[in-house]
Amino acid sequence: MAGSAAAPTSLVEISVSCRNLRDTDVFSKSDPICVLFYQPFGTKQWEEFKRTDCVSNSLNPDFATKIPITYHFEEQQHLKFLIYDIDYNSKDLDHHDFLGEYECTLGHLVSSHTVHKPLINKNYSGNNGSILIITEELSSCKEELNLQVVGKNLENRSWFFSINPFLEFFKANEDGTFILVHRTETSHSTQNPVWKDFSVPLRSFCNGDYDRNIQVSCKDFKSNGNHKLIGNFYTTVRKLIEGPGPSNTYWLINENTKRKKGNSYKNSGEVMINKAHVHEIFSFIDYIKGGMEINAFIAIDFTASNGNPQSPQSLHFINPVAPNQYVQAIQAVGHIIEDYDTDKHFPVLGFGAKIPPSYDAVSHEFFVNGDASNPYCFGVQGVVDAYYGCINRVQLYGPTNFAPIINHVTRFAISNQTGDKYFILLILTDGIITDMAHTKEAIVNASSLPLSIIIVGVGGAEFDSMEELDGDVVRLSSNGVASSLLTLCIL
Repeated sequence: MAGSAAAPTSLVEISVSCRNLRDTDVFSKSDPICVLFYQPFGTKQWEEFKRTDCVSNSLNPDFATKIPITYHFEEQQHLKFLIYDIDYNSKDLDHHDFLGEYECTLGHLVSSHTVHKPLINKNYSGNNGSILIITEELSSCKEELNLQVVGKNLENRSWFFSINPFLEFFKANEDGTFILVHRTETSHSTQNPVWKDFSVPLRSFCNGDYDRNIQVSCKDFKSNGNHKLIGNFYTTVRKLIEGPGPSNTYWLINENTKRKKGNSYKNSGEVMINKAHVHEIFSFIDYIKGGMEINAFIAIDFTASNGNPQSPQSLHFINPVAPNQYVQAIQAVGHIIEDYDTDKHFPVLGFGAKIPPSYDAVSHEFFVNGDASNPYCFGVQGVVDAYYGCINRVQLYGPTNFAPIINHVTRFAISNQTGDKYFILLILTDGIITDMAHTKEAIVNASSLPLSIIIVGVGGAEFDSMEELDGDVVRLSSNGVASSLLTLCIL
């Protein structure tokens, strides 16, 4: 009897560093980012796969962002690593300085484990620096480590300036080297920092090995990129999860300072574990099987920038023959969301129009079906029917404000944080946003809630100003607060 075997696959994790990059900035060092491209099986076209974090003012960056990718033994998976100097808050790579690239196959990376190669730039004949790639097969561990750390009496060797400490966590490799797995935020002007708690998958942090050696480096942030080492200590996950106490109070040791001071040297400060625990990571499917309800909201842009609905050039053109671009977007994305919405009743909101009966003020938050007591539309077709009724009833106006809509859905997410409900906000817009600061604030405030925001651009307008909202290049922040776990997708 003939049998069949599953194709051999494995999930691997790629870590990227660069050394001696070319400096393209005049008054500072480059701000590099690595962008990975791949060729889908059976094609010769390159498609973007993932971007790392951007490391400011560094010619020798260690990117904290890891790249997980499935390795197919029977396929030749072509990869291309491109390094750019980020100059603007734009996702368009053409807006940034290209530093160099390296092309290989995933099979080569897996078999080599560590690859250190020169970067190639056909437009520059000089030294472009090199790329260091470490590839490791990930364990099946589905746990996550949550950690919160504080510092005490950190050494400040400057007479005139305060220190700005941050931590870097490194896991040990089989060859005795260490590789960066997490970098905290910087605490400013303090010798007693309290870093924010963070969560990291154990398979990235230690490959699921509770006894794997972890090196923690405390550094003083310098704007020129030359961060100064305060000291190191070593630990394991098994020890960390013992929690607060004497066993998790670590002396920071700086070997250079120790050699200079000799026997008089004690330490360069202390780092203490304030909170540490491990919990299982559940997938989206796990939550759905567990009975979690998905509740989707749809918001539609009724501003005048979309054009007069009576004009064929309008995105809201009332076309008796074919659906306009907003209806096409509702149908295309709505049918995907509909599969997951528990009751398939969608609250549909509009913004940016004057509404009946008075038409005397612009509303940035109104119900498309006109019924505030029952704003729900059943299924995608119900949404389309309500939209057609609304476009004939409202007066397109402006400006385009996202914040009121986001805050509306956020209130529902705030009141439902027991883990049995999740919310999705789909915003359809022509992309000309006018309350960017308030929108950023609304997104950051919602970022730790059970809420995902999907922004779909309709028409051919320029959407560069909105791309910063997803935080792919620079993490989104407002009033000094960075976004947390919110999922935001711009299509």
